Amino acid sequence: MDLNVHTRAEGAWSVVDVEGEVDMFTAPKLREALVGLVDGGNYRIIVNLERVSFMDSTGLGTLVGGLKRVKEHDGSLALVCSSRPVMRVLTVTGLNNVFPIHSSLDAAIAQ
Repeated sequence: MDLNVHTRAEGAWSVVDVEGEVDMFTAPKLREALVGLVDGGNYRIIVNLERVSFMDSTGLGTLVGGLKRVKEHDGSLALVCSSRPVMRVLTVTGLNNVFPIHSSLDAAIAQ
């Protein structure tokens, strides 16, 4: 399956809408979007994973890499996720304690 990644501004936040499967073949597309935002001076990022059906360790590593990049600039990276398969991976790996995770984009923007 292909991965679609789109970025947009929502108030003070940059939102990365992700759709599809994030795996070793598609994660570079997400990484490119995150790096591009940080390099462009965007340090408050929300990654919307609502339409992600699968994520492997490469995808998780990409998110952690994005978090490290924004933290270097005292920024933040939050996730929007209510998908059971993706939440399970985040929980099993303990990343649910690393990232702020919200059940909706509105909740993430309001943080």
